Amino acid sequence: MSEIDNNPGNTAVSLAKNKLLSDCYSYMLSDKLVLPTIPDVSFKIRRAINDEKANSTKIARVVQIDPSITARLIRISNSPIYRGRKQIESCPEALTRLGLRAAQDIITAFAMKSVFNARSPVIRRKMTELWMHSSYVGAISAVFAHKVSGFDPDRAMLAGLLHDIGVVPILTHADNHPDIVSSPKDLAETIKALRADIGVQIIQRWDFPPDFEDVIINAENWFIDNPNPPNYADIVMVSQLHSYIGKIDIKKMPKIAELPAYKKLAGHLDAKDSINILDTAKDEIENIRQMLA
Repeated sequence: MSEIDNNPGNTAVSLAKNKLLSDCYSYMLSDKLVLPTIPDVSFKIRRAINDEKANSTKIARVVQIDPSITARLIRISNSPIYRGRKQIESCPEALTRLGLRAAQDIITAFAMKSVFNARSPVIRRKMTELWMHSSYVGAISAVFAHKVSGFDPDRAMLAGLLHDIGVVPILTHADNHPDIVSSPKDLAETIKALRADIGVQIIQRWDFPPDFEDVIINAENWFIDNPNPPNYADIVMVSQLHSYIGKIDIKKMPKIAELPAYKKLAGHLDAKDSINILDTAKDEIENIRQMLA
């Protein structure tokens, strides 16, 4: 549920003052908002993997259409998160080591940067900032998931990368209709109000698992507290808070140890441990960020 729906008394005022918000809200309700399409290579990989006759060799032929993704897939299969005793040198070997389902998420993550694009310099810069933030959260999420039992690093990376995917259509709409954006405040207000609802629409359109919807809805719902076991939304939330360290006034953010999501993970980590993980995994995180880029 959007913040507009949560605050009906403010709806008319917000929509009247903010043309971008009004437009995006109207387009979203009528299912006319332009949503990004899943990258073509990701779509082909998903279709190939779901083929009953799928195997690493056949799927490798599809992956190898894009040499850049092939190289990055081999590189990540040799990274500390997945590394085995043998150095991987071919695409079929990489797929075998990672597993087909894991490779599907990884390839989707690699292809996702193409979605973050715009024509105007201002919005293109916003898209770049959004991609940098999302890829950083994705990289941290992968590292955390590697350290906490019960989570797949590749799935966590993709979840972190997609936690703000709902912002993309808002920026695209602003890019296509620059005359309706009167101030940066309009853009910020629209993102705050609609990012979750639009993000869920995208996840559903792409036929992604429902737990990705939970990641998007609760990415910044810092104090949500429920009895459910730890999930990817918890991993991404904690990772996002870590991503702000050294970038914004941390005093304005909740303390990590106070997050219910963090307390769920406390059996595996404590506040000191989590900081140490990021400190010792700087190279690992940067390596993942470079591969995503």
